[in-house]
Amino acid sequence: MNAPLDLERARFNMIEQQIRPWDVLELDILDLLGALKREDFVPPAHQALAFVDMEIPLVEDAEDAARNGLCMLPPRVEARLLQDAAIKPADKVLEVGAGSGYMAALLARRAERVVTLERHPEMAKLARANLQKAGISNAEVREADGARGLPGEAPFDVIMLSGSVAEVPRVLLDQLKPGGRLVAIVGDDPVMRATFVTRAGDGTFETRQPWDTSAPRLIGFPEASRFRF
Repeated sequence: MNAPLDLERARFNMIEQQIRPWDVLELDILDLLGALKREDFVPPAHQALAFVDMEIPLVEDAEDAARNGLCMLPPRVEARLLQDAAIKPADKVLEVGAGSGYMAALLARRAERVVTLERHPEMAKLARANLQKAGISNAEVREADGARGLPGEAPFDVIMLSGSVAEVPRVLLDQLKPGGRLVAIVGDDPVMRATFVTRAGDGTFETRQPWDTSAPRLIGFPEASRFRF
């Protein structure tokens, strides 16, 4: 069997054995995951892991990758976040943590425009190159501290944090449109929760945490105070 067929079988298995069992059932999401080549966003040294249910380091030192949030999330987590974010074709999306650009590419195939922020210069360069190679023209990578968001271009329909934080910063919530959604993984190991915060028209916020998962920390976000009275 030749290599392309092996890749397609691995992609099919990823969708059927990892992603569908995690309640990702929307056909357009599954079709997108089948069409966008995840392996093209994985560093060459780890391409054999492109469809494996694990975090993939984006730098050679795996410990450094985990410590600095330089990992691709497992396919099932990416897919579930994408589905539950409910991206609409006219949405303007802000992503924090570009990494290799894979989530930005997925978002860009669903939204009108994506801006993705990456604080690591080499990662920003990699994400730009990967998005260009994939023919994604409506996603822009900026080298910036994502913890501050992008207030000069707010408000956004969706803000997605592609990594975990101890708590959702108010500065990002304030950059949502009425009806806008923030998507994050919130908490501390071993218990983190997928968190979806929707801004109501009156400026209040509704929070849902429908499923558990874990993810490396995004750098630059404050840790929750551990002091208790």
